[in-house]
Amino acid sequence: MNRILSVALLAVILVPLLLTTACASSSTRDLKMAPLNTLPTKMQNAPTRVREAYQFAVANPDALKNVPCYCGCGGIGHASNYACYYDEAKKSFDEHALGCSVCVDIAQDVMRLTRDGKSPPEIRAFIVATYSQFGPPNQ
Repeated sequence: MNRILSVALLAVILVPLLLTTACASSSTRDLKMAPLNTLPTKMQNAPTRVREAYQFAVANPDALKNVPCYCGCGGIGHASNYACYYDEAKKSFDEHALGCSVCVDIAQDVMRLTRDGKSPPEIRAFIVATYSQFGPPNQ
């Protein structure tokens, strides 16, 4: 009886842990992502959501150029959510998204919708509908 109880207790502990691990590792499954070593050290050491957003931006610039950002970054010259990650004029990474949850949330939504097979117009419509409450778009 103790053996059955031990196995049941082990299952109760391990199954949720395994499911959580599987969900976390599938967050970027089926997405084109830039290799981690192509990012500057600051971006490599950023929290997972931020790091993934940078990796996605580098590998999928058109996906983020397709959507506006609503964090107010238009005032610093950003023309799309992509500009929060990469400065095309300077050919260098932009550190803005390192400290902006709105930018990262938008990129994460684009990642999720891309993974779900949504078209660029559908993705843009979702971003506009979801984030327009935060302020004017930068495009």
